[in-house]
Amino acid sequence: MSSLSSARLRRSIALHLFLTPLALIWLFPLWMMVVFSTMPDNGIFSPGIELLPHGNFLDNFNNLQRDTNFVGAIGISVSVAVTYTFLSVMLTSMAGWALARYQFFGKGVVVGIIFGTITLPYAVVLIPQFIMVARDFQLANTWVALIVPPLFNSLGVLFMRQSFSMMPDDLFDAARVEGVKEWRIFLFVALPLARPMLAALAIILFLASWNNYLWPLLINSQPGSMTAPVALGTLIGLTKVSWGGIMAGAVMLTVPMLIVFVLLQRHFIAGIAAGAVK
Repeated sequence: MSSLSSARLRRSIALHLFLTPLALIWLFPLWMMVVFSTMPDNGIFSPGIELLPHGNFLDNFNNLQRDTNFVGAIGISVSVAVTYTFLSVMLTSMAGWALARYQFFGKGVVVGIIFGTITLPYAVVLIPQFIMVARDFQLANTWVALIVPPLFNSLGVLFMRQSFSMMPDDLFDAARVEGVKEWRIFLFVALPLARPMLAALAIILFLASWNNYLWPLLINSQPGSMTAPVALGTLIGLTKVSWGGIMAGAVMLTVPMLIVFVLLQRHFIAGIAAGAVK
């Protein structure tokens, strides 16, 4: 037993010695982003290498807020990302449940079309989508235009379809024998079992909405209703670039993503552990 424990300890030490430099390499650009956010514009491109934060973060943030109303833009991004994540998770879950648990005519064709949409570059559908939303539906500069068009996520549908397909049929059949309605089976039996998959999907969808730049830039031209990435992009001008403000805004955009991941990671790991025990 002691030799086995000693071997595990050696493997653990070797693994940490291998992964620690890789982690530091991955974290170094993030750390430099924090350092640059605390430096004035003329100090960011100084010949020397600065590895420690300075004291100009508040000045950079004040300039950012003055030029873009960044706090308001963050509020819009949070509202859009949370609403989009909730609606898209429910929509993709219902679609995945239908494709995994029901038999209907043309099911194979529908699955094939969904697979096919994954291969399409976003640029292919961007212009037709913009024309339909802005010209035909007259929804430009609205929250509906920001949230609704990207709601159907093909990858999320296939992800949830696979998750529901791996669940035992006997569990749902027993619920049907007891007279439980289909929508209650979906809400109170299937979704709780899919909690780790839902957490992973929510993380992916939230980050996709939070980092989305091109679609909000096209569909929303009003300065007072820009999302945070679009507002941050306005600091890049033809003759002047506010690098300090950009770095300060990038730090503020990164923190919510880390918070969302840390909060949902606990549920993600707990769900996987519970599934492994079962």
